[in-house]
Amino acid sequence: MPLLTFVARATDSLLLVASFVHSQGTRVDGASLDMFKSQGKNLIKTLNGRSVAKCSVESGSCCFHYLISDNIIYLTLSERSYPKRLAFLYLDEICRGFIDELTQDYGANQWQEKISTAARPYQFIKFDKFIQRKVKDYLDPSSRTNTSKLNEDLADIQSIMKKNIQEVLNRGEKLDHVSQVSSNLVNESKKFKWGAKQLSFQAMLNQYGPIAAIGIFFLFVIYWKLF
Repeated sequence: MPLLTFVARATDSLLLVASFVHSQGTRVDGASLDMFKSQGKNLIKTLNGRSVAKCSVESGSCCFHYLISDNIIYLTLSERSYPKRLAFLYLDEICRGFIDELTQDYGANQWQEKISTAARPYQFIKFDKFIQRKVKDYLDPSSRTNTSKLNEDLADIQSIMKKNIQEVLNRGEKLDHVSQVSSNLVNESKKFKWGAKQLSFQAMLNQYGPIAAIGIFFLFVIYWKLF
């Protein structure tokens, strides 16, 4: 079943909604749910609008599933034994429900602006009520309703990328490092450019300075004789 659900803005990883099934300190197969919450938030920070639209990320006995739509990230956590197809059907419903609620509240032409200008975390937390209802619907993967959903779903789940949580988080660290190295290279190139200009000016002085000095000297002599 979905153990936690995050909805976040893809542009800056701002959490818009957070919903949890278990209470604080609950453990999932020996691991603290708080650990998975932290991993989920870190995972979201590695994503943006150009990331893979759908992906499953394994973490120990559990698995994160996410989809990105309209620059919004929808992420959930389930046990690895939970059907992946059902997890993405759940996310699809969360996505549609979130947009429907925003459209009702702000209008079809305004809800995206509300998302882009949201200034504080969990600004749309009232959507948690909808999520809690959907979690109950997806609680038992073997229920008749969910079995019917799986039978009706024609999506090719095999095409969805699968990764490991450490690979993703480590890649995020490497990308941050690459960004820092790139920034350092830009700064160094600016210093080199300035140094090159100084050297060029110095070379010009060395080449033409004596000639200019002699010219000035003769002008001074002519001026002194005439006046």
